Amino acid sequence: MHGQAFAAIAWRGEPRARTARAPVAAPPRAAAPPGPAGTAPAPLARAVVLVFMPFAAGYYLSYFFRSTNAVIAPQLTSEVGLDAGDLGLLTAMYFLTFAAFQLPLGVLLDRYGPRRVQAALLLAAAAGSAIFAIGTDIATLALGRGLIGLGVAGCLMASIKAGTMWFEDRHWPIVNGCLLAVGGLGAATATAPLEAALGALDWREIFLALGVATVGVSLLIFSAVPERPAAGAPPALGRQIRELGRIYADAGFWRIAPLTVTGMAANLGIQGLWAGPWLRDVAGFDRDGVATYLLALALALTAGSVLLGVAASWVERRGVPLLAFFGGCAAVFLAFQAAIVFELAPAALWPWIGFGLLSNYAMVTFSWLARHFTPELAGRAITAMNVFIFAGIFVAQYLIGEVIDLWPAAPGGGYAKEAYAVAFGAVALLQVASFAWFLAPWRRRQARPSG
Repeated sequence: MHGQAFAAIAWRGEPRARTARAPVAAPPRAAAPPGPAGTAPAPLARAVVLVFMPFAAGYYLSYFFRSTNAVIAPQLTSEVGLDAGDLGLLTAMYFLTFAAFQLPLGVLLDRYGPRRVQAALLLAAAAGSAIFAIGTDIATLALGRGLIGLGVAGCLMASIKAGTMWFEDRHWPIVNGCLLAVGGLGAATATAPLEAALGALDWREIFLALGVATVGVSLLIFSAVPERPAAGAPPALGRQIRELGRIYADAGFWRIAPLTVTGMAANLGIQGLWAGPWLRDVAGFDRDGVATYLLALALALTAGSVLLGVAASWVERRGVPLLAFFGGCAAVFLAFQAAIVFELAPAALWPWIGFGLLSNYAMVTFSWLARHFTPELAGRAITAMNVFIFAGIFVAQYLIGEVIDLWPAAPGGGYAKEAYAVAFGAVALLQVASFAWFLAPWRRRQARPSG
């Protein structure tokens, strides 16, 4: 991605103060609208229909795939004979391949554009869905799940890059907020609606259907999205790779990285798998109750994706730095996790609503990165962060299962309540440590926030 690639919850009117390091700090935004070769953005309605909607369809599928195992976990454990560690590893394979592809993705998007890259990647996701549907052992299922993760690895980044190419910058906040909301709707569909579909279809049939739908979205992106030529030849591949060193040497990047990674690991590690078993084993809900609560959690995530962008824009206009908003959201997110870990109200909905509303708070840092680095580095800075985010999600989702397996199974099936408390508590403690790192005075002196 290039330029101000993630104005993902992007806002206008932000402060433009910079650090003194000229090689890293970005220049002020030009008055002309962004676009390759100085071209003007497309008319809004045309861009919505031909660009936003096809890419949003891919992002919807990525979130649907990401969240399905929270609902079909009982079928997977009974049919394939998985324990908690196996289930965690299998589900987390999505995030392992997703993370591994982020750095190549940034280079590919800059060289070949979002249309061709995303259309090709979705075919890998379709193949993975078909393999997952026919898998009868953990190795085959993990291969399928890994291919799905690889195939949807570019859904968000390609969508954001396409948005910067085809929409005026004044539309970026609502475009990207709506995109994140569409992802939340994908997660919502993978809750109660998926549970209802399982009454008529086997989970294997559902994954075969998802594979067909993914091929359809790939064809839609390739055929419907117009091509917009880049301005001049792309930089040499070797140079693109070497410039990653500038990103990883930046103190500002490392100030925010731990809290960003642990926050997103808690979000997707729990929401994407372990919230469902927790609601069954700790709160005591049946399958319908679990699906209902997961639906509420996903809808809260959807609403929160938009509300966080609006709130960040509002507080920035009143002089609150973006990273101060990020830190405040992290503290509130931790408070809701504490309510879940200590079972303050195990059958109550409010801790999960709060968890969902704040789940995507860490995405605020992507907008900060787009400001902090020069335009030619900003896209790779985002994918450089994504490597750690999705590697962290893989580790969290897998290790939660391994920790849970340290306790004997609960009478009548399921997992021990104490196991969840320790596993979820460990995830929260990592965030506390990352929060302390973020607040450390010596870190602030080395990397003053630019927004």
